[in-house]
Amino acid sequence: MEIQGIDQELICNTAYIARAYTVLTEDDVRARQAKDTAAVADVLSVPAGIAAVLLRHFKWRADEAQASWFADERSVRDAVDLPPPPPAEDGAGAPIVAANAAGDVDLVCTICFGGRSAGRKVSAGCRAHFYCRACWRGYLRAVVEDGGARSLALRCPEPSCRAPVARELVDAAAGAADRARYAAFAARSYVEDSGGRIKWCPAPGCTNAVELDGGAGNAAADVVCWCGHAFCFRCGEEAHRPVTCETVRRWQAKNSSNAETANWVLTHTKHCPRCRQPIEKNQGCNHMRCRCGHAFCWLCLGPAGKGNHYMCVGQPQHVKNVGGSKEEQKRRQAKASLDRYLYHYERWAANANSLRMALADMEKLKESELEVMAAMVGAYSPKELDFFTEAYEQVADGRRVLRWSHAYGYFLDPERDAKKRELFDFVQNEANQALERLHGCAELERKEIYGYDDAEMGKKFMAYRNKLEKLTGVTRHYFENLVKAFESDLPEIFAVNFRDNK
Repeated sequence: MEIQGIDQELICNTAYIARAYTVLTEDDVRARQAKDTAAVADVLSVPAGIAAVLLRHFKWRADEAQASWFADERSVRDAVDLPPPPPAEDGAGAPIVAANAAGDVDLVCTICFGGRSAGRKVSAGCRAHFYCRACWRGYLRAVVEDGGARSLALRCPEPSCRAPVARELVDAAAGAADRARYAAFAARSYVEDSGGRIKWCPAPGCTNAVELDGGAGNAAADVVCWCGHAFCFRCGEEAHRPVTCETVRRWQAKNSSNAETANWVLTHTKHCPRCRQPIEKNQGCNHMRCRCGHAFCWLCLGPAGKGNHYMCVGQPQHVKNVGGSKEEQKRRQAKASLDRYLYHYERWAANANSLRMALADMEKLKESELEVMAAMVGAYSPKELDFFTEAYEQVADGRRVLRWSHAYGYFLDPERDAKKRELFDFVQNEANQALERLHGCAELERKEIYGYDDAEMGKKFMAYRNKLEKLTGVTRHYFENLVKAFESDLPEIFAVNFRDNK
């Protein structure tokens, strides 16, 4: 079977690409942190608070912390300012909260200079500098209120002492509000001190974290949080395959310097080329039909005829030196540069709008329509209709790829990269065609199923499902190859291989 000439036998069974990352909720983060802390504390025979200090130093890598400890305990203690172990008669492990053994002797707190019995004074792991609980409470409050990394790098109040203040002492001496703030900082440390292995989702209001399964060395990957936000694990910006983080920074700088022009391009309406009536684009497809009956392409305003329109005409022309004064040449070059920017910016913005609409359509489908359709076609559960959401996810991913590929296209040199520019236009049009075909099948053909009676609906539905699943696989396969081609700077062999499959 072939769809638009692409051999299905080669690629229709392509498995859904495994996501090489894990999304963690706040509860997941706390559970992992508690498990790692307990394991290290048990293996090294140290209190949990000291285990947490060690783990933060080793970026929460429990295996590395344990191996380093057994290889050279003294060096590890020096690295985290942990005092030497106490004498054997004092028991194993350094106590975190210690009272002076001479409980009947009054000691002067060197912070408030108040006299208190030794039994009412506590010390950090150094077991040498004792302060009253009121001063400890004030000291902890002052540090915790500052927030950030300093809260977890607490040291003995004695300036010359670097002994760490561990969690047990905070829990024993701090007030309830300060304990809660410290606990929150400690939980965030598992992500923020992980050495880049785990990062928080940057979406506003989202509290999830994402961990790359391959570690921070695989940080070029785009990831999608459970909240729906897709972002680049390396730079934290929105997902931008197939371009590099540096290209994204350059493109955003260009957009900032052309803010007023960009706002003009982003107008929500365009005029029908025939009747000049304003039209608002409220669906993802670029094939528009005015009330007057005229069909045209939203991007280039060219006539679309009776069928679908994929090939955009009116692409910006690259101006060469055709004579004239230097001032005239500069004006022509400036206009050509602006036209080239507007061409790519408008398509960059249009694909972003189509991406948002595809995601909105997918959410609407999951919230209501899938249950109705499941009942109509006799499915046991809406989960059996996940092939719909997979299709929309592929549409969204494709729109994201096409969006950022225009940043790549803008930075191609009009003259030096003329051949590459020709290839860029070719693959853009082919990719748009594949994506519009999938979107049309998922959005328009789905609605046609409702027009059949019960006897025909089951048969038509199975045929439609088979078509949509295969089309999703075809599109996914093509876009993965497209991303690889852009990432390798559009080698000509990509176009040759694609034409061979036609």
